[in-house]
Amino acid sequence: MTDKFGTTRWPSEIRLRKADKILEIDFDDGISVELPAELLRVESPSAEVQGHSPSEKKTVAGRRHVGIMEIEPVGNYAIRIMFDDLHDTGIFSWQYLYELGINKDRAWRDYLAELDDAGLSREP
Repeated sequence: MTDKFGTTRWPSEIRLRKADKILEIDFDDGISVELPAELLRVESPSAEVQGHSPSEKKTVAGRRHVGIMEIEPVGNYAIRIMFDDLHDTGIFSWQYLYELGINKDRAWRDYLAELDDAGLSREP
C-alpha cells in the first residue's frame, strides 16, 4: 500500500545504537538496514543540505564523529533526527530511509568522492 507521501515500505522496528552511532531499521518486507549517523547527517533531506534542486546540494564535511541525540516521529510517515552538531531540520521519510539503506554503499562512495573532489575531509 502506498500513502500520499509515496511510502511503500514501513518500518516494523527502529533501534538507535547511540554508542555505535548507528540507526537500525527493520522494514515490513524483511529488509533490515544499518545507517551510520555520519551518512544520515551528510545526506539529510533538509534544504540546508539538499538545497532546492540537485544542483544546489551541498557537500557536508567534518562529520566523521557526529552522533544522534534523539529521534522523534513526524506523523506516521517519517522521523526527525537531532544530531549532536545541532542539525535537526531534515524530515527522514520511511521511503527516504529505505532507499538510502538499500543504496548505502553507493551513497557512501559518492559522499567520499564529493569530499575528495572538493578537497574536504570527514575529520572536523
